[in-house]
Parts: sequence; C-alpha cells; structure tokens
Amino acid sequence: MKKSVLVFFAGIILFSGCADKVTETVTYMINEPVFMSAQEFRESVKITTKAVVISSYGKICFDPETGFIYISSSETGGIHIVDNTDPSNPKNVGFIEMIGNADLAIRNDKLYADALIDLVWFDISNPASPKLEGRLENVFSKNLPLPQTDNEFSIDYSLAYGMEGSKGVVVGWELKQRTETITYEMGSSRWWRPEKSDGVMRLTGADGIAFSAEKGGGNVGINGSMSRFAIYKDYLYTVINNYMSVIDLSGSEPVKAADNIHIGWNVETIFSYKDNMFMGTPTGMLIYSVTDPLQPQFMSVVSHVFGCDPVVVEDDIAYVTIHSGNLCGQNANDLLIYDVSDVKNPKHIVTYAMTKPKGLGIDNGILFICDDGLKIFNAQDPQTIMANRLAHYAGMEGFDVIPFNNVLMMIADDGLYQYDYSDLSAINQISKITIVRTK
Repeated sequence: MKKSVLVFFAGIILFSGCADKVTETVTYMINEPVFMSAQEFRESVKITTKAVVISSYGKICFDPETGFIYISSSETGGIHIVDNTDPSNPKNVGFIEMIGNADLAIRNDKLYADALIDLVWFDISNPASPKLEGRLENVFSKNLPLPQTDNEFSIDYSLAYGMEGSKGVVVGWELKQRTETITYEMGSSRWWRPEKSDGVMRLTGADGIAFSAEKGGGNVGINGSMSRFAIYKDYLYTVINNYMSVIDLSGSEPVKAADNIHIGWNVETIFSYKDNMFMGTPTGMLIYSVTDPLQPQFMSVVSHVFGCDPVVVEDDIAYVTIHSGNLCGQNANDLLIYDVSDVKNPKHIVTYAMTKPKGLGIDNGILFICDDGLKIFNAQDPQTIMANRLAHYAGMEGFDVIPFNNVLMMIADDGLYQYDYSDLSAINQISKITIVRTK
C-alpha cells in the first residue's frame, strides 16, 4: 500500500477563534488519475505480426496446444507473442497493443485478457496472428492501473472513482504536488499525522494505516503463480481487489455468470486445484470451493504475517511464498508449506526463511522458486526441501515461472529464461529473450 510523501511541511498552527481548533498546512505529492474517453480507450486495441521489443516483464501464460507464450507488459502496453515451439530458440513474433492489460487466460483457442475495466478476447487458432473477437464492458468496474514506476506516492482513489464515467476511463497517473489546509480539534484523532523516517516526511491516517490444477473445460493454457485469472471447467474466475468474478466461457461469447463475490481481502493471486480456488492475499491463503461453479463457497483461511503471496498446489500440498516490499507490508520472506487434503482445515507443515521470494511452480515434486534469481528443489519430502536444492541461478530478479514438460519458463526483470530439467542432475539454461529497458 503506497504512502504520500511530503516534499514540504509548513508548520503553521493557527488558533482560529477557538483554543480547541488547530489548522495545519501541508504540501505533499500524489498520483492523480489521467482519463481517456471510453470510445478512444476501446478503439485502441491493435494487433501486429511484427515483433515489438519487450521492455518490461509481467504475467505469463503458456498454451501447451500451440507452444506459444503470451507475456503481459505494462510499460509497452499490451501482450507480447512468443513462438516457443522450440524452447531453445524462442522467437518474439507479434504484439497485441492494449491499454491496461495485466492478466491472461487461454481456453479452446481463445485468449482472454483484462483491459482495465473490460474483458477482451481474441481468436488465437493462428497463435502468431490473433484476431480481436469481442469485449465485455465494465466487468471489472473498480480496476485501476498501477503507476508506471513504484514512486511510493499514494493514489487519489476518490478522484479516480468519483470522476470515472463522467471523464472516461482512468488509463494512468500523473504525479502532482498539492498544498492543503487541514483543521482538526485538539485532543481528537488527527486525520493527517506527519511522520518522519530517514529525513522523509510521510502522511498517514490517525490509525497508522497509509492511504492509498485442475484444468477441465477443454484445452486450457497454463498461467504463472502471480495470475489473477484461473479457469475451472467452463468458467473463468478472476480476482481483482476484494472481489471474485465468475465468467461463463461455454457459449460463443463470455458472459458474466454471477454477481461479484465480495471476498473481503485484497486478493492478489488465484490458483485452481481440483474443485477449489486457492487465493493469495497480503495476510494469508484463502480457499474457496467451486464444486458449484456459480456459487463459490468459503472453506478456510490460513493467516500469516503481512506479505505478498502467490500459491501453488500439487498432491494436496500447498506452497506459499511471502515477500517483503513497499506494497506488501513487513519484512517477512518465507516459504510456507501446508497440507490441504482437508480444505476446511489446512495444516501447517513447515516454514523456511528465504531471501525475497516471488513466483513459484511445482511439477512432479520439483519446486521452482523465484528467489535471489531462481532456486530449484526436490520437494518430495517437505521437511527436507532446503537440504535438497538441485540448482541455483543468480544474477537476475525472477518474477514468475511455469514448469511444463521438463522445460521451466521464467519471466524475470531482464528477460524470459528457459531451463531444461529433464535431467535433474544437470539442469541447464537453454535460452533467453532479453528485456530491453527503455526507461
């Protein structure tokens, strides 16, 4: 959660007529919304069969039917198309220009992607040359883009939500300086309270809180652990902010199949396993049953220290990483492992200290974790994982992984890496597509 950072604090305390009233003037920085008309926003999708340089990393989705990888890139503003039929020689072959994309899912030659408030879908029967098929408008009505850079300044949500619709769609943020005069009563909880840390003034609220698988259903793509999209049978489940949406994919066009389900947690990731959805939140792992696909039912929650956390599950064992960071909370960096054979009563098995883990994947007892690069473990026995590390590749900041058919695909800060793990005694890197930073 981001914090407002003061660039100047005017210590003006005025007693305006009453001794119990105090007025302060504060100057601070904040991200204000940038709007685009709804028509311009929805007409901005463009598809090219020419490669566009990948300049930032994001979510990844692999189509095992075609061997293509699709990579979301917030900085480039769309989806990169990679022909990975030969993992030792992947080729960047095309690009879908689309504002506000973060997440992807594939089912039966269709690519589904969020475009801020809308769901957009493409025909990818020719994977190198997608065709735009349609758009489900306003299905993610509260979805907002993140600032392009992690500048640690808060977002003006009230202005974004208050003006959205009348001014169009929020497509970005512009950092602005504001000066405000705030009056409060002496002895009461101050709405604004300046705090100083390392010489930097920060504004927080009076309470100290900063402002701010089982596949099924046809041919299904494989998502990384950081995904907010998951497919179960004929349904696409999405988690954005505090809500789960259920979208029916069985017809010629996707249809929102149920009212948004209020989860009550800021859900960050979702993973489909058997008849359940495992969701990562800043404070724990949530499990919902989708035995009735249109009425997901809460099963349990496992709480842990504050931190960002993706989840993957194999053979009724759930693997969760939590990492520290500005958007996640405290300085916890761990791998947590649970027995989830009884989804109503998950049992903690073991916790391991990590460096700063992010995405992870599991394939037939082999565990891949983006931590200080990439770490690979034999996880057959959860109690001995740290003693059974198979490989460690450093020098990059791994973000997420997809293991499939003895090939590990990893998106990192500087590229798309691939490793052959068919021989666990000789795991080796077989290719890399470099991310070229433009900023």
